[in-house]
Amino acid sequence: CRLYEHQQGTVLLDDQDITTLTLESLRAQMAIVSQDNFLFDGTIKDNIRFARPDASDEQVIRACEALGCLDILQALPDGLDSPVGERGASLSLGQRQLVCFARAMLADPRLLILDEATSAVDTFTEHHVQQALERLIERRTCLIVAHRLSTIRRADRILVIDRGRIVESGAHDDLMRNSGHYAALHREFVRLIEGDGAAEHP
Repeated sequence: CRLYEHQQGTVLLDDQDITTLTLESLRAQMAIVSQDNFLFDGTIKDNIRFARPDASDEQVIRACEALGCLDILQALPDGLDSPVGERGASLSLGQRQLVCFARAMLADPRLLILDEATSAVDTFTEHHVQQALERLIERRTCLIVAHRLSTIRRADRILVIDRGRIVESGAHDDLMRNSGHYAALHREFVRLIEGDGAAEHP
């Protein structure tokens, strides 16, 4: 997003150096969903529409429908008109993430950045968030930073970083065959699921 300028190398978007793009053009093509997303004091609908202030109520509803989360948000006391409270205090963590996913869906970015977007979500809520996430990433380029392997195992390319360096790169099946860092993390991930019935950080 060029919130910070890179110090080395080149960052390309469609083979074009991002430093040659205006910030307005660059940021109009991307959306970010992080672990700690900011919700302002307003309604759910207001917070989703933050991505596109000119969006109609119908467009907001369609974004929620596309994610498969409309029924969850509509079940709140005032539906999409329910107040979220300051920083989303009146919503659960999972509900806050769904609102942020809907915001990103409404923005319809070409490039989606997910920064630990499901890391703090409990296992029960993660099922709903994960389903919405899979719909959100369809047909768009995504950069996903995650420790939960359930979030990344279907990625086209996985980069395994250890102590600030890329130590492995490839698809899930290839990395499992290599029996390296990723395979060890995956074995621990599976062990935790089978042993505790919950997927925590390996």
